[in-house]
Amino acid sequence: MSIQSQLERIFLGLNASLYRVSGGKLGGKMGQAPILLLNTVGRKSGQRRTSPLLYRQDGDRYLVAGSHRGAETHPAWVLNLRANPDADVEIGKTTIAVTATEIPAAERDAAWDAAWDAAWAELDAMYAGYADYRTKTDRTIPIFALTPR
Repeated sequence: MSIQSQLERIFLGLNASLYRVSGGKLGGKMGQAPILLLNTVGRKSGQRRTSPLLYRQDGDRYLVAGSHRGAETHPAWVLNLRANPDADVEIGKTTIAVTATEIPAAERDAAWDAAWDAAWAELDAMYAGYADYRTKTDRTIPIFALTPR
């Protein structure tokens, strides 16, 4: 594991701890963009994994992007959700059981294209870094809708 990966893991762990202790008052925003804690089951380990993520609320669901800061690989949470879409999110002091649905990129019809474009427009408006991340990678950055179950 690279030093950058180790530092990232430490930072994310500290962010999640501060978020939980403060009910989201600390670590709950990046600029004006809100952060939730996504709890997945590790596809290999079977252990609970927590990822602080920027999100946009869309009705009763939450949209999150697997940007990984424009890296050439998907973040582990994307692979975990693909293996097991049942997860939970922590927003402030509230925990919500969710089911993840990936907004398809390759097999989209016109309705999905509109949803995909609208989701990116909203995410870009919330956090300008997303547009930069998409220019850094050739992979399609997945967007997941997390719907309460």
